[in-house]
Amino acid sequence: MHLNMSNAVTYHYDKFPPAELNYARFIDAIIKATAAIARYDQMLKNMHNSEILLAPLRNQEAVISSRMEGTVSTMDEILKYEADHADETATTSNVRSEVIETILYQRALKSAQKAIEDGYPLSQSLIKSIHQRLLSWGRGANKSPGEFKTEQNYLADRNKKEILFVPISPEKLQDGMDFLFDYIEKSQHPALLKSAVTHIEFEALHPFKDGNGRIGRMLITLMLWSSGTITAPHFYISGYFEDHKDQYIDTMRRVSQTGNWEEWCSFFLEAVEHQAIRNLTIAENIRTLYEEMKHKFSDMLSSKWSVKALDFVFTTPVFRNNKFTATSGIPTATAARFTRAMLDSGMLVTIEEASGRRPALYSFEPLMNLVRV
Repeated sequence: MHLNMSNAVTYHYDKFPPAELNYARFIDAIIKATAAIARYDQMLKNMHNSEILLAPLRNQEAVISSRMEGTVSTMDEILKYEADHADETATTSNVRSEVIETILYQRALKSAQKAIEDGYPLSQSLIKSIHQRLLSWGRGANKSPGEFKTEQNYLADRNKKEILFVPISPEKLQDGMDFLFDYIEKSQHPALLKSAVTHIEFEALHPFKDGNGRIGRMLITLMLWSSGTITAPHFYISGYFEDHKDQYIDTMRRVSQTGNWEEWCSFFLEAVEHQAIRNLTIAENIRTLYEEMKHKFSDMLSSKWSVKALDFVFTTPVFRNNKFTATSGIPTATAARFTRAMLDSGMLVTIEEASGRRPALYSFEPLMNLVRV
């Protein structure tokens, strides 16, 4: 396919990092973003079991970030896959490749978060290992997982058949990555600003053959966390970028075209503010539902196991009964009674009937209705 290059913008050679930033142009945005992300972080700290909230947010991020690259899957598909493939090496011949790609994003994100928790620094080798995991199987496996590009790549608008951006050339890439990680380590910019500048520089370098957008968005979370802006590695921003995709791409291109780093910083800070507010709303809705369900479960199940059952369906809203008994710690007969009670009350919906030795597959709809994207 022939692509038109007449509107292509080329990487900003020798212009990184920006010599100076005019803070006056985004001081208001940085104050609002800082306040919003602090409120979100405080709410996470206050939750007795933050995984109840984080599992859905992480899944949403995997679905949306992958969707931005044209990989379309749904929350229901992801959770159904998780219900049947706890083992990462399980066969996946009957699963759509889009679902596999989204699952790989979610697992790569989790492993990156664990690596930093274990004390690994945010480095080029860590980024390569995340990339290797992201493209480990499925369609990405032939796109040089874990290796920097050796051929020139492009960002194209396939619909208009035109090239929008020409990233740094492969022979200049290693220098570019060295400059970027030197900036991450030594820059005195405030953490939110540093994340903004790092994200766009990473996207402009486009160091890999594939998967750059997804890795670049993960980098935002990892940077905000390693800088202490958030106390746990769980702030996901892809929703705002997807809703404003054209603005996201155009503002990034203008940095290389005109050197307008401030416009990009303003856009990024606005994204952080709006996404923090949105994540907080989702979290509040989940927490409210949890409190409401705590009373209902207590009345309906009248058992000392009712909170364990509640925590299980909130962290694993799509499940088969054998998983419920194996991982919740609830005795088998009691778990079977709980499942019947939840089905009778309409809280659980049967997605797949039991067949042969395979138990039925259920969905906990009160939560799924809140978190589908």
